[in-house]
Amino acid sequence: MATTQDSDALVFFGATGDLARKMIFPALYGMVLHDELKVPVIGVAFSQWSLDDLVTRARESIAAAVPRADEAVVEKLVSLLGYVDGDYADPATFDALKATLGNAERPTHYLAIPPALFATVIGGLKKVKLNKGARVVVEKPFGRDLASARELDAVISRAFPPEQVFRIDHYLGKEEIMNLLYFRFANSFLEPVWNRDHIESVQITAAEDFGVQGRGAFYESAGALRDVIENHLFQILALLAMEAPAYRGYDAVQAAKTNVFKAMRPLTRDDIVRGQFIGYRDEPGVAPDSDVETFAAVRVFVDSWRWAGVPFYLRSGKHLAASVHEIFVTFKRPPQALFEDAVEAEHRANHLRIRLQPDSEIALGARVKTPGEESVGDGRELVVGTEHPDERPPYERLLADALEGDRALYSTEEAVEAAWVVVDGILTDAPPAIPYEPGTWGPTEADELIDGPRGWAVPTEPDPSATPSHGAGHRHTTPKEN
Repeated sequence: MATTQDSDALVFFGATGDLARKMIFPALYGMVLHDELKVPVIGVAFSQWSLDDLVTRARESIAAAVPRADEAVVEKLVSLLGYVDGDYADPATFDALKATLGNAERPTHYLAIPPALFATVIGGLKKVKLNKGARVVVEKPFGRDLASARELDAVISRAFPPEQVFRIDHYLGKEEIMNLLYFRFANSFLEPVWNRDHIESVQITAAEDFGVQGRGAFYESAGALRDVIENHLFQILALLAMEAPAYRGYDAVQAAKTNVFKAMRPLTRDDIVRGQFIGYRDEPGVAPDSDVETFAAVRVFVDSWRWAGVPFYLRSGKHLAASVHEIFVTFKRPPQALFEDAVEAEHRANHLRIRLQPDSEIALGARVKTPGEESVGDGRELVVGTEHPDERPPYERLLADALEGDRALYSTEEAVEAAWVVVDGILTDAPPAIPYEPGTWGPTEADELIDGPRGWAVPTEPDPSATPSHGAGHRHTTPKEN
């Protein structure tokens, strides 16, 4: 039977890598700051480093990520650090790790390494029985397709029971993503209109105004569909489309999300537009004839009682016009045209807009009469800023949860495989990537996915003068189209 006790050690493989430098060490600092990390932290890598080298890297990482870091907290973290250097394929590495862990009985093993190394590391842990009573945290991507996801699950399950497996996706640890679940089910006004009878469409945009930033080799193995849409945006879609969980608990929430993935219609060639920004093939590590997409837009249908016939439009890309993640829910128009301007094709009906980043806010759009004798109006938004200055970084929250055995923000094997089923068919049968100019919203062919004349809603730019960072306000706006 799996233990629910806190872990008594944290082991992280890939301790000398970029993820450790950029995310893990700052997260560990935050955990110590909040009194959530008191156990040994053992880094493992094959870099011919010493413990002193790791300590130096930890200090540099924290200094770069945390302005005015508390030196006492840094020293406390440093005092917890240990290091094992060795080849993951060498059994001696795991013998050394076992010796370094000493009397620890419930370690958490965090595999901050490429998935290709998972089998080797998990096999090494199992051989010296460091899987007994332990948890394992694995980084996305959880496979490259349905078959590889199943292979990965088979490798993990040979050493760890399902309840001890934590599939980490930092996106799920963001405060803004967690707020989607709360906003949906903590407010009663949404439920009567949150269905096919009142909602025309849902758009989810995850745009970045920069390129691959030297990670061309990685992107060649991923692409926008695998890297963002199949995981991050599908998770958002599930939170928007799920039924209310039976209770507030991991199993109930995961079951509700998994039911959404299972209800999603598998994508076909007609449901996707792929793009590639001009200049991508000049990036280091990118093939000169690469067809990898740096932009993808898909049309998804959830074949459930609540959502039958409602299209969900998802898009993500590099080198787009802005860096913004936003949800745009368009409600259906009034059934009777009492006011002509309210039903004109170029005007959107009521909408709910949820911006996730760079600044989070929730806005409800409605039409309001303009002063004068004529019965005409314009679009306004009632805006609530949801940004908090003390928000915890995702990795800090997720690693603290893993040490405590809290899987609420982690995915299940069943959910991962159900999501892959949706995209698996088009991974090998997708239309070619269409070139697009950097600084645009991607190839114009993406507009053809959307039924009707209004196209994609252009995400709003943050406006601190109009929207408080935390509180309510209003904005005079009519959402633009691409």
